[in-house]
Amino acid sequence: MCRKKVQNNPAGMSSNEVNGVGVIPVVLVHGGAWAIPDDLVEDSKAGVQNAARAGYRTLEEAGGTALDAVVAAVCVLEDDPAFDAGTGSVLNEEGEVEMDSVVMEGRELKAGSIACVKNIKNPVKLARLVLEKTDHTMLVGEGANKFAKAMGMDEVPMSTLINAKAMEDFQNFKKFRKVVDHCFHSRSSGHDTVGAVAVDRHGNVACATSTGGISAKMVGRVGDSPIIGSGAYCDNASGAASTTGHGESIVKVTLARQVLYNMQNGDNAQQAAERAISYMSSRVNGSGGTIAVSKTGDIGISFSTERMAWAWAKSGSMHFGINPEEDFTVTS
Repeated sequence: MCRKKVQNNPAGMSSNEVNGVGVIPVVLVHGGAWAIPDDLVEDSKAGVQNAARAGYRTLEEAGGTALDAVVAAVCVLEDDPAFDAGTGSVLNEEGEVEMDSVVMEGRELKAGSIACVKNIKNPVKLARLVLEKTDHTMLVGEGANKFAKAMGMDEVPMSTLINAKAMEDFQNFKKFRKVVDHCFHSRSSGHDTVGAVAVDRHGNVACATSTGGISAKMVGRVGDSPIIGSGAYCDNASGAASTTGHGESIVKVTLARQVLYNMQNGDNAQQAAERAISYMSSRVNGSGGTIAVSKTGDIGISFSTERMAWAWAKSGSMHFGINPEEDFTVTS
């Protein structure tokens, strides 16, 4: 099983407190767990770093919250055509783009999600509006688009959300009439769901996940990404997690909630992430990855696919990687 291991608190510190007051802000992002082809590696690494920087800048701003940070980070990923979310989303079996997203905050457990939405540049922003402007937790399809219009969110032409990779996948589907390999071993198949988790200086955590789904999926198919507890989950009492991979497998084991359950039962963030990915593999033979942050800011990153792009920013430094056991550090 391919896993990324991160040494938490290398100096032996047991918490994320600064002189006993406040929490050191941190944001962690992923760009999807799958067989990322070589020609996408550099773009993927650059994309997650850009997203982590955007999220971290938000955390450093006066009043910047964990929720602000994860939305800012995911918006950067949705705007990057290297990823299957927002711009760059894959096509369903009828050649249309249907997108899913979720956001959640850990103080009051408020959440908002959308599924099968069309013609929206940043689905994560719409998910946040569901959280903030409605009494619901999920809107889907036509109802989600109707809500977006009511909120003054402009729709964009579907053509602006499609890149050459997504079109190539769709053309291959039409030729062979076969949905892309759900085990994530296809070179060209897009499974790069994106996500972010964060903790702010007040100890509040948040998470967000966004995706265009699986190439050539059935119309109306919804995977794990917008499902609270599967694609993302957070709670100030423990931490936050965002997941990526084979959606149907992730839903079966409620992977994000599993990560938090592990932390609640004594695991640090890294142990919790690894244990959850291992459980999904053994229980339902599912492949994927997860990122996690504990309430004290410890980092967890684990994936069982060939690659997963990730990056995190904290205290002026940036860590990032894409291959197993990889951990580069630069100034953020």
